[in-house]
Amino acid sequence: MSDDQVMYTLEPHEQPTRWYNIVADLPTPPPPPLHPGTHQPVGPDDLAPLFPPELIAQEVTAERYVDIPEPVLDVYRQYRPSPLYRARRWEQKLGTSARIYYKYEGVSPAGSHKVNTAVPQVYYNKLNGITRLTTETGAGQWGTALSYASALFGVTCEVWQVGASYDTKPQRRTLIEVFGGKVHRSPSRLTESGKAFAEEHPGSLGIAISEAVEVAAQDPEAKYALGSVLNHVLLHQTVIGEEALLQLAKAGESGADLVLGCAGGGSNFAGLAFPFLREKLAGNQSPRILAVEPSSCPTLTRGEYRYDFGDTAGLTPLMKMHTLGHDFVPSTIHAGGLRYHGMAPLVSHTVHEGLIEATALHQSECFEAGVEFARTQGIVPAPESSHALAQARREALAATEAGTSPVIVVGLSGHGLLELGAYESFLSGRLEDDPLSDEALSEALANVPVVG
Repeated sequence: MSDDQVMYTLEPHEQPTRWYNIVADLPTPPPPPLHPGTHQPVGPDDLAPLFPPELIAQEVTAERYVDIPEPVLDVYRQYRPSPLYRARRWEQKLGTSARIYYKYEGVSPAGSHKVNTAVPQVYYNKLNGITRLTTETGAGQWGTALSYASALFGVTCEVWQVGASYDTKPQRRTLIEVFGGKVHRSPSRLTESGKAFAEEHPGSLGIAISEAVEVAAQDPEAKYALGSVLNHVLLHQTVIGEEALLQLAKAGESGADLVLGCAGGGSNFAGLAFPFLREKLAGNQSPRILAVEPSSCPTLTRGEYRYDFGDTAGLTPLMKMHTLGHDFVPSTIHAGGLRYHGMAPLVSHTVHEGLIEATALHQSECFEAGVEFARTQGIVPAPESSHALAQARREALAATEAGTSPVIVVGLSGHGLLELGAYESFLSGRLEDDPLSDEALSEALANVPVVG
C-alpha cells in the first residue's frame, strides 16, 4: 500500500445493510422517556400522534441490529459509502506524529450526515400514508435533508427555522425551498407556541420543535420528524461509524485511539462513535471517545443530567438527558446546529456512565482550526464540525509533545460553503466568544421539572 494514500473507500457490496443499536450492548439500560403528566414510561400509543409505527418500534427496540429497507439503501447508494480521508497535509502543517483521519459526510446530496436519517424517516411515513411532515431546523442542514428526502417520496415538508439562523443564513432557507420545503421563521405567528414570544425573538431549537410538534399533532395526515436526539435518529446515523471501522482497517490501522465528533443534539457524534463504542465494550479496541460542544451551549459539560422536556413549550415526553433547561435560549453563535438545550438521551447516558468524555470550546478557536483545515485539506468545514477539528488539533499537538503517534478519527459532518458569512466574521475579527455565565445557567435550570 502506498505511503501517501489519502482516501479510503468501500466496494458497493461492503456497504452496511443494517443499523447498529448501542442499547443492546450498554452495561446499564438507559432510563425511559416519561409521560409529562403521569411521569410514567411512555408507550407506543403516546408516540403515535407524532411518529409512524416503524420508527416507534426502532425508538424502543433492544435488538442489536435493524435491517435497512431496500428503498432506503437505494437512496444511500447515491452517496454511500462516504469516504474516509487521511489528513496528511494537515498533519504536516501541524508537525504532528498523530495520524488523523476524517470521515466526510459532506458528499451526501444535501451536503451533510442528516440525509442518513431523513430518508428512512420519510420512507416510513410515506409507507403509512402520511402526506405532510413538519420539523425544525437550526443552521438548516436538517431542514435541507428532510426537504430533499420528502421530494424523493412525494411528501410535503414544512420547516420552522430558528430565527437567528433564518435571519443570517438566507442561502440555507433558499436551499430548503429548492428541494421543495416550506420555511417559517421561528418563533412564528402560526402557532400558540410561537405566539408566546416576541416576533423579533432570536428563537431556539426548543421553540422551533414546539411549533412543529404543535402543528403535526393537530393534523391527522401529518407527522413530525426530528433530526437528532431520539434513539431512532441515532440508530440511522450508525452507518457512519460502521463504514469508518471497515475503512480504517483498509488504511492498515488496527483501530482508533481517539474518536472525535461535534455534539449538538448528538446524532452526528453518535453515528460515528457508537460502532466504535461497541468495539470498545467488546474488548476489541480501546479508543477514547470524545464529544465536543460550544462553550456558549455546554450541555454535556455544564448541564444537569435529569428529566426535561425536549422542547420549550413542554409538548414532548420527558427525557433523561444532560440539559441546560428547556427555557434556555443560547447566544447566536454561528454553529447553529449546536444550539440545543439538551443532548440525546443515549449520548447523555453514555457520558453519565463514563463510557464517553465531553469537552467545550470557544468558537474563535474552532473557526481558526476550520480555516487551517480548509487551507491544507481543501474542504471548508461546517462551523459545527470545526469544533471537532479544533479538539483534534489540540490532541495531535499534545501527542507530538508526548512523543506518541495516536490514530485520531474525526467526524466531518458537512461542508461550510453556505456558512461563508460566519467565516467572513471570523476573518474580519468580528467574531466574539460568548461563554455561558453561571447566572444564566442557574436561571435556565430553574424551571426544569422535578421528577421523583
